[in-house]
Amino acid sequence: MVSVAEATRLIKEQSLKPAVERITIEQAEGRVLAEAIKADRDFPPFDRVAMDGIAINYQAIEEGWEGFRVEGMQPAGQPRLTLKNDKNCIEVMTGAMLPIGCDTVIRYEDVTVVNELAKIKTKNITRGQCIHSRALDAKRGDTILTPGIRIASSEVALLAAVGRLEADVYRFPLTAIVSTGNELVDIHDRPQPHQIRRSNSYALSAALHSLGSTPQLFHLVDDRNAMERELGRLFNTFELIILSGGVSKGKFDFVPAVLKDLGVTTIFHQVSQKPGKPLFFGTTRKQVIFGLPGNPVSSFLCFYRYIRPWLLGTMGISEEAEFAALASAIDMKNPDLTHFLQVKVKNEGGTQVAYPVPGGGSGDFANLREVDSFLEIPLGKPSCAAGEVLPLIPFRKAY
Repeated sequence: MVSVAEATRLIKEQSLKPAVERITIEQAEGRVLAEAIKADRDFPPFDRVAMDGIAINYQAIEEGWEGFRVEGMQPAGQPRLTLKNDKNCIEVMTGAMLPIGCDTVIRYEDVTVVNELAKIKTKNITRGQCIHSRALDAKRGDTILTPGIRIASSEVALLAAVGRLEADVYRFPLTAIVSTGNELVDIHDRPQPHQIRRSNSYALSAALHSLGSTPQLFHLVDDRNAMERELGRLFNTFELIILSGGVSKGKFDFVPAVLKDLGVTTIFHQVSQKPGKPLFFGTTRKQVIFGLPGNPVSSFLCFYRYIRPWLLGTMGISEEAEFAALASAIDMKNPDLTHFLQVKVKNEGGTQVAYPVPGGGSGDFANLREVDSFLEIPLGKPSCAAGEVLPLIPFRKAY
């Protein structure tokens, strides 16, 4: 049995080099960029008007000019006009090209325009105000997106702005989620009194989909020969295999032995933690294999504590650690384990405060509807004081 810290280190040491695939920008959010994106023109490509108002030559202000005859109108999306008289002005709209001969924009709120004469109402005017200068954000040829960033909607906007309908991203490993157990039936099946519907597989699949991965789901019955045959077949296709159930000490927990027979090298089996102690991790030359406990909370915790950060890490993404202050003092029954406490986190005066949510153990996944995170209580702590700051593993973001 290894510690949580040792399990984390051992998992990080194993990596699958991600392949690259090209996708459309409609599919890009959440994916990890695999190429440098360069500006195909200056950003912005011209001196851009930033406020509705009038454009003038500032020298007229310096000479004490306060009234400007309107020469014309410069809307957005129209060719650039030229100011013919530097004592006049041109009305301009946000997003328009700054007219030639103008270097300052005065917003409508600071002028009155009557009978084509604009009179200034304020003395607080500076040269160059309300103008988004050409190439201020980026010059043509500048790298605006680098490989290894996770694409959000803001990056999609930049891809569109440089005319990229497609982009190269790292492909998630081909992933199989494999549930095990005779007691499990699929969602559309009507369970017998001794059966339950499969839920772990769908929870894991949803968590992977949120990252941009598209796993395939399989189920294996508690038959060692059939399990070895079916897993061997999956090994021919998939790079990441996540098993749920069958990894503990029961007489029908065949997964560790079957994986050994299939040539999997066991990196560790069992972690000194609660929940999720029976966690299995192993590799072949081509695969990484996680064997998660079958209890739903254990499976859920192990994914967010180990698999998610490992997956993102293989693509160069390291999420910043989060922390929260414990709301009330607690005593640990077994300080020889790392405990992952189910909590609800609230922001109180700029501090994340974690409130423990009592539940029915690692099988009580209905309790997760009241929870948004796990608080990690380190090994060897018999108690934690109220206000103590501890590592946080969030799994539910605000929608």
